[in-house]
Amino acid sequence: MRTTLLFFGYLLGCLIIAACLSIPVLHFSWLSDLEPERLIARLAQVIMLLGFIPLIRALQLTRRDLFGNINSRRAFTMSIIIGWCMGVWIMTSIVLLLLAFGVRVPVLPDADWLRRVIQALIGGVLIATIEELFFRGAVFSAIRRRAHVITAILGSAMLYSLVHFVKPIAPPTINITDWHSSFLMIAAGFQSSWQLTNLDSFIALFLAGVLLALIREQRGHIGWCIGIHAGWVWVIQSSRRLTDGVEQSNWYWLVGNVDGVIGWLAAGWLVMIILWQLDAHQKPSPVVH
Repeated sequence: MRTTLLFFGYLLGCLIIAACLSIPVLHFSWLSDLEPERLIARLAQVIMLLGFIPLIRALQLTRRDLFGNINSRRAFTMSIIIGWCMGVWIMTSIVLLLLAFGVRVPVLPDADWLRRVIQALIGGVLIATIEELFFRGAVFSAIRRRAHVITAILGSAMLYSLVHFVKPIAPPTINITDWHSSFLMIAAGFQSSWQLTNLDSFIALFLAGVLLALIREQRGHIGWCIGIHAGWVWVIQSSRRLTDGVEQSNWYWLVGNVDGVIGWLAAGWLVMIILWQLDAHQKPSPVVH
């Protein structure tokens, strides 16, 4: 628990520093049109990346802690590719069910749909690599070193889910003019993260973190995690460009408010995959496949 709180404090610190920097940065003319909450989020991401190496050095984490046991680059690359296919299969199954239930409907793609799908592919790989290095690399390894594997799986999954909701929010009553208003946006983000309307997405993301951490423990490295995560991101972003949500649908409760895809349906599907994963690896398996 102490290690989990340490990482949460690190992320919170990055947000606070970003809030302090947001007001002077907003005075640059080429950033004046950017929404303040998006600016704070982007600054926090940059600060988090800049502080990542000092953080892992302070925790005495090694390259093997972050990436796991890798016999060869070729094996690691193949695990990412296979994991990506698995991630695409998992999320595509969810999207197809949502289409079948009428929760989402296809739309005519615009002229830039192919470029955006390619951007989603590249963005998915980048997002997955960064997040897996942090959550299944640094966070999981740091907790695993000091506690039981179950604590590492649940702790890293909880933190992974939580940070998706702790985002700056600019309430309409706030005029973003000073540092006080910046901190109010962070407080609003924390408040929204505990709303019951986000419970379905929170649980689904928590289960996604459990599955990724479980695979990290079973496979011995984060290659599969990067691939699966990248496949999820690609399908979600592509489906949001090629389909629309139907709020009038009787089955709309199957999806959450976060992205119109992740919700109770995804949570149920992930539970079945986690149970299958546990059953399939009852016997010890090699560290690297």
